[in-house]
Amino acid sequence: MPKKLKDLLTPVPSDIEIAQSVEPVPIQEIAAELGLEDEELIPYGHHKAKISLSVRDRLKNLPNGKYIDVTAITPTPLGEGKTTTTVGLCQALGAHLDQKVITCIRQPSQGPTFGIKGGAAGGGYSQIIPMEEFNLHLTGDIHAITAANNLLAAAIDARIFHESTQTDDALFGRLCPPAKDGSRRFSAVMLRRLQKLGIEKNDPNELNDEERSRFVRLDIDPASITWQRVLDTNDRFLRGITVGKGPKEKGRTRETGFDITVASEIMAILALTTDLADMRERLGRMVLGTSNSGDPVTADDIGASGALAVLMKDAIMPTLMQTLEGTPAFVHAGPFANIAHGNSSIVADQIALKLVGPSGYVVTESGFGADIGMEKFFNIKCRYSDLVPDVVVLVATIRALKMHGGGPTVVAGRPLDSAYTHENLDLLRDGCDNMVAHIKNALRFGVPVVVGINRFTDDTDPEIELVRKIALETGAEDAVMSNHWAEGGAGSVKLARAVMAASEKPNNFRFLYPLDMGIKDKIETIAKEIYGAKGVEFSPEAEKKIELYNRLGFDHLPMCMAKTHLSISHDPKLKGVPKGFVVPVRDIRASVGAGFLYPLLGQMSTMPGLPTRPVYYDVDIDLETGKVVGLF
Repeated sequence: MPKKLKDLLTPVPSDIEIAQSVEPVPIQEIAAELGLEDEELIPYGHHKAKISLSVRDRLKNLPNGKYIDVTAITPTPLGEGKTTTTVGLCQALGAHLDQKVITCIRQPSQGPTFGIKGGAAGGGYSQIIPMEEFNLHLTGDIHAITAANNLLAAAIDARIFHESTQTDDALFGRLCPPAKDGSRRFSAVMLRRLQKLGIEKNDPNELNDEERSRFVRLDIDPASITWQRVLDTNDRFLRGITVGKGPKEKGRTRETGFDITVASEIMAILALTTDLADMRERLGRMVLGTSNSGDPVTADDIGASGALAVLMKDAIMPTLMQTLEGTPAFVHAGPFANIAHGNSSIVADQIALKLVGPSGYVVTESGFGADIGMEKFFNIKCRYSDLVPDVVVLVATIRALKMHGGGPTVVAGRPLDSAYTHENLDLLRDGCDNMVAHIKNALRFGVPVVVGINRFTDDTDPEIELVRKIALETGAEDAVMSNHWAEGGAGSVKLARAVMAASEKPNNFRFLYPLDMGIKDKIETIAKEIYGAKGVEFSPEAEKKIELYNRLGFDHLPMCMAKTHLSISHDPKLKGVPKGFVVPVRDIRASVGAGFLYPLLGQMSTMPGLPTRPVYYDVDIDLETGKVVGLF
C-alpha cells in the first residue's frame, strides 16, 4: 500500500500545491491494509474515517509495537518542523523500509490555522492528506468540544439564576416535575448527586425538607467559577466579558471570558480518556467552581454530564487519514501543550500499537518543546495509559539553535540575517546548549534519545557535524540529518534507521515525581529539574488554591504546567538555557475530570489573539476548480 513519491520538484512547491498533487488512496484500502474490519470503520467521505474503539478490544491479547515520541528544542519563529519530521519519519519507515507504522498526530485548531499558522499537517513532501480536510473541521471533534463546553457554561449561569429567584419547593417541583399520576422520578444523574450527598433514597416523594434543600441548591459562589465559554477562533476581545446584561437576567451580571476551544478541559479529557465509560465519569467529575460553603460543584451536580457525553460520543473515536506516501495516520485530540495537555490521545496510541504489532512502530508527537509537551507526555499521559515509550526523537534545526545562541531577532517580512544563512559555528555552539538541556531532560526519564536535525538549504556540513558531535557527547544515541521536507520519506531513511536501532536499546523509563508528593514539591521538581529554575514563587492566590486543593483531596494529581513555549523558563524573552531565574506561579486551577492540576506560570493567556496580518489573508477558494488555496 505505501508508495514512494516520484518526480519531486525543486524548488519545493507550496504545501497545498503538493498536497493537492497527490491522489489519496481510498480510506477503505488504508484500513484493509491495517487489518481493520468493515464494522470497525465509519467513513467520513472518501479519505477519512472514524475508528471504533472495539478494535482495541479485539486485539487486546496482542503485544504492542514500538512507541516513539517526537518532541523538539525550544521553538523559535524560525520553526523546527516537528510535525514534518514526524510525518517524514513515518513515510521513511513505511514506504522505504517496509515497516508497519502508524502516525498518531494531534488535530489542528482553526484559531491558529486562520490566525498565525495556516496549517498543521506537516509540510513540503511530508504531510497528512487531504490537507484541506485535515485543517478545516475534519470530523467535527473540536466542534463537539465547543458544544459540550458551552452547554455546561450555559447550565452554570442558568442554575445560579434559577436558584436566586425560586424557593426550595419551586426548584424541586421543576427539577422533579410530577407525572400525570402524581409520581415523580429522579434522572440517573440526579441519583449520582444524591449518592454524593449521602442521601440513600430513590423516590423523590420520600425526601424531607432538609434533604430537598440540599438536593436542589448547589449554592454556587459566582466568584469561584473557573469554567469559561470557548470558541475555536483567536479572538482577543473575548478574553474578558460580562454576562447577564440582558433585561430578563434582572441585573445578575458576572465577569467571565472565553478560552480557545482546544484549551478546554474537555479536550484534555478526550486526550486522556480510555473508553466511553471512563469519559462519562471524567466529564461528571469536572469541577466548575465551589459552593459558598467551599465544596466542589461538578458537572454531575449540575446535571449536564450525560448530555456532554452524548455530544462527545463520536469524538472519542480517532480519525484515520494518510500521509503523502500512503502510510496510515491517526488524527485525534490536541493541540496546545502550553495551555492544555498537548498530546495525541491515549486511545489512538493504544489502537495503533495493537494494529502494528510487536515488530511495528507507532510515532506520536508532543506539543512544543521537550520541556512542555514531552514532560506532560511522560508524567501525565504515560501514567494514565500505562504505555512506556521506547525512543524520544528530539527535533532541532541549525537556524533555531543559532537563535538560542544569541542570534539576531527575526522580524516577519524582513530577510533573514546572514547569521542564519551563512556558516557560524561559534553562534551555533552557544545555541546547542538548548539542545543539550532537552536531551538531558529526556534522559532523566530513562528513555533513549535520537536527535533529528531538520535540514535547511543554507546549513553546512560542518554545522551539522558540530550538532551531531555535541548531541552524542551529551548522551544521545544518534544525531541524524534529515531532509524529508524536500525529499519525503527518502530524506528520513537514515533517521528512521537510527530510531529503529535506538528502540532496541535498554529502557529504564521512570516518572519525574511520585503522585503522593505535595503540590508545591511537584511544581518545584518540574521547575528546577526540567526548566533549570533557581526556585519557585507562589502568589497569594496560588497559596490559597493549594490550601483548597489539599482540603478537597486533589493534591494527588499530576501537574500540567501552563507556560510560554518560547523559553525553557516562564519568560519568553529568555532564550537558550537561562540560569538563576525564579518561576512565578500566579494561580493554580483544577482539571479534576482530566486528572491534573495546572499551575499558571507568569502571564499565560488561554485565548490567543490575531496578528496584524493574519494568515486568513492568503486563504481563499479557486472559483474555477473549487480547490482551497493559501493553506501552508
